[in-house]
Amino acid sequence: MTIEDTGPRPQAFDLETETLKNPNYRTVAWSGTYLQVTLMSIPVNGVIGLEKHPDTDQFIRLDRGRGRAQMGPSKNELTFDEEVTDGWCVIVPAGSWHNVTNIGDEPMQVYTVYAPQHHKPGKVHQTKAIADADTDDAPADWSVQPEPVADQHA
Repeated sequence: MTIEDTGPRPQAFDLETETLKNPNYRTVAWSGTYLQVTLMSIPVNGVIGLEKHPDTDQFIRLDRGRGRAQMGPSKNELTFDEEVTDGWCVIVPAGSWHNVTNIGDEPMQVYTVYAPQHHKPGKVHQTKAIADADTDDAPADWSVQPEPVADQHA
């Protein structure tokens, strides 16, 4: 990777190239005061993971691969179900249960924009298992955050 999370300072990089080169489940690329950019690589048959961010809107864009985006008002009621591919985006409103599954035959390369910031600046998780076990992944103290409401994971 040739990018470094510089925190809330100006930054410019080739987002598509960095997304396609990212080998990690999640790499935090830039952390601002109000939003954050992460790069993700989801293996074949892998998932981002069914979850709900009560106070975080999320934008997900596929730069390679094929996925199944599901969302809904509860983890047992995923009323939105759409196949997505290279160039598509998935818009996740705060409070929506959501998941994206790699249904293709190659790693699914995506980038995600969270608003507000959602992960520790500069954080890298090589795998989903490592990300799920990480207890030190809170947004920066200098980021603007709503009153704390815990994320929910299925």
